[in-house]
Amino acid sequence: MPESTQVQSGDQPERISDAEHAVMEVLWQRSPLTAAEVCEQVCEPRGWSLATVKTLLSRLVAKQALATKPDGKRFLYSPRVAREAYVGSESRRLVDRLFGGRAAPLFAHLAESDALTEDDIAEIEALLKELKS
Repeated sequence: MPESTQVQSGDQPERISDAEHAVMEVLWQRSPLTAAEVCEQVCEPRGWSLATVKTLLSRLVAKQALATKPDGKRFLYSPRVAREAYVGSESRRLVDRLFGGRAAPLFAHLAESDALTEDDIAEIEALLKELKS
């Protein structure tokens, strides 16, 4: 597998699954890592094997979410997309898909379902105040 470079902002990789996201979280915290090192973080809590992790890593490489670099007989894996960029694009997809591209209905839904804590509301108010100034 050839070494890859960072994905440019706006050029997001294909959408990743929940299982693939668990692998990405490990690599966003520390990289580069080998498949075995990723497995040390996710295999036991999720009941996965090293083979499962290798499959997920291969899928993420194919989706251009991970870069690989040969290291002897193994590969080192690193994210090609920053976590912040991924969260931003996924947030936008959620708002577009479920709320017609508008954030206000999302907040209304969260408020109506009691999903917002007092701390959440205070943070949102502070962000809105900052955006207005």
